[in-house]
Amino acid sequence: MPIIHPNSSTLPVTDYPTPSPYTNSTLNPIGVAAIDFFNDLLNKIPLPRWAVYAIFVAGGLLILLCCLCICIKCCCKGKKKKKQQQQQKEKVNLKGVDGKTTTALVQPDVADYGSANQQRGKLLYSLDYNAAQSELTVGIKQANNLKAMDLGGSSDPYVKVYIGPDKSKTFETKVFKSTLNPAFNEQFTFQISKSSLLKSTVVMKVFDFNRFSKHEIIGEIRVELCNVDWNHVIEEWQDLGEPAKFEEENLGELCFSLRYVPTAGKLTVGILEAKNLKSMDTGGTSDPYVKVQLALDKRKWRKKKTSVKKKTLNPYYNESFTFDVSFEQIQRVHLVISVWDHDALTRNDAMGKIFLGCDAAGNQLRHWADMLSNPRRPVAQWHSLLTPEQVNSTLVLKKKIPLQSKLPFLGGPPT
Repeated sequence: MPIIHPNSSTLPVTDYPTPSPYTNSTLNPIGVAAIDFFNDLLNKIPLPRWAVYAIFVAGGLLILLCCLCICIKCCCKGKKKKKQQQQQKEKVNLKGVDGKTTTALVQPDVADYGSANQQRGKLLYSLDYNAAQSELTVGIKQANNLKAMDLGGSSDPYVKVYIGPDKSKTFETKVFKSTLNPAFNEQFTFQISKSSLLKSTVVMKVFDFNRFSKHEIIGEIRVELCNVDWNHVIEEWQDLGEPAKFEEENLGELCFSLRYVPTAGKLTVGILEAKNLKSMDTGGTSDPYVKVQLALDKRKWRKKKTSVKKKTLNPYYNESFTFDVSFEQIQRVHLVISVWDHDALTRNDAMGKIFLGCDAAGNQLRHWADMLSNPRRPVAQWHSLLTPEQVNSTLVLKKKIPLQSKLPFLGGPPT
């Protein structure tokens, strides 16, 4: 029966059920269904609601603990791997250290990756001094694992040898093309007294040959001769070190071409250009010209010179000179090329010098040999200038030509 309040109107009041909180039309129907399913599932579990919640929390903690253990195991595995790699590197570095000094002398291929010098390579050399004849013989045997200086991962090495501090004579080995392990097997003899020997240093510089640019130095070895035991021949491997920046005097470079025609007996020398010449004048420049001289049988024979280029250290000449040299004479001829600074009021000063011929050495011999092996074709090359003293001590020219050489009817060479 409907209940009618005494103070109310006569309209009946209906008793409606309380609406469910999940019947809000603004809720997502899928979310409502999920919540109903979850409540039904909890109601079917014959455990108190707090026990069910405790089980869920314990399971979550267990899963979290398992994930943590897996992460710790992966980290430990990574550290162990890094440690093994480090141990392997240390084993490689200590490969050649066995307590024997001979190992470093006969095993040039043992790598020492922690050394900056090792990256330049090793050189096997020998030293032998003959006290009776005052002769020091320096042997350049071979090199190993040289630093690659060319784009192809190789080098064209050769070795320059001299004795400091005088540097009165400089020798060069042959150039080996495209190799990092050249076998030179060359010996060079220096005349030096016992007293001077103990104050001197043998310098062996390894260069990378470049025909049309400056030769790059790979490394060097300096041996203080006062510390050498001369009771026996010294032969050992040594790491190439960084080249010293002192003592080395840069006299500049000269580029010239050689062309020989055997059938016509013509030798053509083309003086092309020079660069980085030594400053001889007070203004920091020079007035350079080039003198081209031929010597036959080590006697001065013929000479010509270029024009003078004013106030420059990088002159450009492009001048050529042709000499009559028969095929028989070309084997006995030396070509001496020198750069001079012209002075109008005083004597001209020599700035640098080189010589070529069949008994030259190093790059000079290579250029001469390339000319002979390529007849009728000009062969150009850059050369580093040496001091006149170095060239004069190696190529000792006789100052005067015999009388018969000036008189054709006596059978001498033409002038």
